[in-house]
Amino acid sequence: MVQRRTVLGLMGGLAIAGVSGVSFAAGDATGKKGGTITVAIIGEPPTLDPMLSTADVVSTVTQHFFDTLYTFDSHWNVVPLLASDMPKISDDGKTYVIPLRQGIKFHDGSTMTADDVVACLQRWTKLATRGKGVAAKIDSITATDDHTVTIAMNTPYSPMMSLLAFSNSACMITPKSNLGDQLTAIIGTGPYKLADHKPDQYIQVVRFDDYQSRTEPSDGSFGQRNQYLDEIRFVPVPDTNTRVEGVISGQFAFADSLSNEAYDRLAKSDVSMPVLLNSFGWPVFAMNTKKGLMSKLEIRQAVEAALAPEDMLTAAFGDKKFFTVDGPMYPEGWAWRNDAGVELYNQANPEKAAGLLKQGNYDGSPLRILTSHQYEFHYQMAVVAQAYLQQAGFKVELDVVDWATLTQRRANPDLWDIYISHSPFLPEPALNSTYDANSPVGWNDPDKNKVLDQFTTVSDQKQRQALFAQLQKMVFEQVPFYKVGDFNALLGQSKKLSGVPQTPWPFFWNAQVSA
Repeated sequence: MVQRRTVLGLMGGLAIAGVSGVSFAAGDATGKKGGTITVAIIGEPPTLDPMLSTADVVSTVTQHFFDTLYTFDSHWNVVPLLASDMPKISDDGKTYVIPLRQGIKFHDGSTMTADDVVACLQRWTKLATRGKGVAAKIDSITATDDHTVTIAMNTPYSPMMSLLAFSNSACMITPKSNLGDQLTAIIGTGPYKLADHKPDQYIQVVRFDDYQSRTEPSDGSFGQRNQYLDEIRFVPVPDTNTRVEGVISGQFAFADSLSNEAYDRLAKSDVSMPVLLNSFGWPVFAMNTKKGLMSKLEIRQAVEAALAPEDMLTAAFGDKKFFTVDGPMYPEGWAWRNDAGVELYNQANPEKAAGLLKQGNYDGSPLRILTSHQYEFHYQMAVVAQAYLQQAGFKVELDVVDWATLTQRRANPDLWDIYISHSPFLPEPALNSTYDANSPVGWNDPDKNKVLDQFTTVSDQKQRQALFAQLQKMVFEQVPFYKVGDFNALLGQSKKLSGVPQTPWPFFWNAQVSA
């Protein structure tokens, strides 16, 4: 059997230096219990079932009441959560034997068993974007005994542990009796449980008194999860300015995804402070390769040729301290960074785009860009993109909806040609579902699939880096999506609130409020 060192190798180099500005604060086990906080999120989550969505707003909320088998520490190493230890992995990398913690209680009072875990894993492979991506590689998922689960695969899959640790499109654990295409109830094992949910008003979670924390020191989302707060209330606030005013006034203890213009006001406030996550992530224009206008390669290449990322980023983020015009899929300092294909980035060439439109027999059909004001920088980039695309000869329609509607519409290829989103930089590239044919983008090129299969099969880091460079080159050549650049994320936090980590998916166990 393979021990921990090899497990880390199979994860594809998760302990990557250079996650600049994104850090995790350890919890203080001596803290006092008490207090309620209100957290302003960007809108109503489209679901509270994390298997069914890759939206960050879903992960941020649901990680408080749903746990996964594994999680990440502060260095992005995979570590146990509901599993009692790292799995025993066979020498051929095809069998994972996962030991489970015993006596873990669900919010309904029942006790977690291997049967619950098996049922959740099976549902994840059928319904979750990331689970479906690995489903064909899994031969069986079985309960060896009440406290052990075995996953038998037909091929090695190096990102498997990262998938099991990720809170986004997550394989969360809930009672077997709770499962179906839709959950019958929101029941997890986490430190907080759902108390009330009034859509578009609030999601109220309260301390779960029977929660059994791990005992290791807090390190990232690993270790002790101290339940200091009595209650956390997540409030959907679609308007960016309202989130800013709310955190500055003290109405909100924490506010997600703020406009950069608010930075100076937050810095001068006596009540709140800015939190800037450097090299946080990348905005993306996702193309509908399944159907319609963007299913034709020359039309996608015309979009790539027309767009001017510096102007788009300037409109979205203003000051250059908030963004970098950068084409590679990973920023400086990451092991995955390479320059393959980047000569096709930042072309801003309407004449070339017009020629590609002619080659693609563009008939003047509207190019429908699906976007939202809830992430205001998405909308601002869309407006600039519209101008450049029209200059190249496109007819462009902006379909501006709330974020929950966008995540629903992008699942239907009849309703859009491009949707605008963003992603944090993820420690394992295969966690980015956009590469997978099962994502809304539907990138199903046979050459890409072959490279992606190789990338997710081999465990040698140098081989994986070389294969990822091939994959990146294909992104620029086939344009299933367009990375606009790198950006830093601005959040707002009350000066009375402490213990919140600087992470793309902020969590509030270990958080405390002072008088």
